[in-house]
Amino acid sequence: MWTIPSRRWWSSWGTAAVGAAARAAHLAGRRLRPPAHGLPGQGGQYGTGGDTPDPHGAALGGPGPVTRGILDPHDYYYRRLVTDGVRAVEAVRALPGVDPARVAVAGNSQGGGLALAVAGLVPDLAALLTTAPFMCHVQRAIDITDAAPYGEIVTFLAVHREAEEAVRRTLSYVDGVAFARRARAAAHFGVGLRDTVCPPSTVYAAYNRYGADDRVLYAYPFNHHEGGEAVHVRRQLRWLRYHLE
Repeated sequence: MWTIPSRRWWSSWGTAAVGAAARAAHLAGRRLRPPAHGLPGQGGQYGTGGDTPDPHGAALGGPGPVTRGILDPHDYYYRRLVTDGVRAVEAVRALPGVDPARVAVAGNSQGGGLALAVAGLVPDLAALLTTAPFMCHVQRAIDITDAAPYGEIVTFLAVHREAEEAVRRTLSYVDGVAFARRARAAAHFGVGLRDTVCPPSTVYAAYNRYGADDRVLYAYPFNHHEGGEAVHVRRQLRWLRYHLE
């Protein structure tokens, strides 16, 4: 998840960057300052750096983050991750020179789900940009896809057959559709219609329930989890410029 605290936006346009480091540089070139929210306990598995340990990694559940602590909502990994996301916004707003009223959150996949959750819990964000958000309409997702990371939940339940009720209850507490209902910031969504990682129907569920009228969704019919890539980033930047000016 990115938090984007902006004081001023440049009107120049260039080729949209793809990749975490390139995107950070791209946003910085437009005088946006995008602090990245680290993911405790996930190390560098997504190639974006960060090795903060998870101090509660021993909670009952599976070995990976998606099933860590999944038997109880209070122990679940994503409960802590969402809390960290909200605190990240608080920290950014306290930085010198940042206008607290012009902070946006953005992310793709897991980061997109986290950004959506934060938008539902922080009522006065300037904007949300979420692409292929994870953890939306989770009950449907685990029924229709075996692709990771939802596949981790499927594998866990294949072994722990008696745990389904507890698992579904825990997941209901962090479902992006519930957070979407609470959100009030202007929102920019993106989805690849061939995505098996975060199925498009789950993204549309969050979009259709989103709590603000000022929202837009771009769908890419021939793309998978990568979505619109550079084309989509250009659309995000144009849209964000309008909403932060």
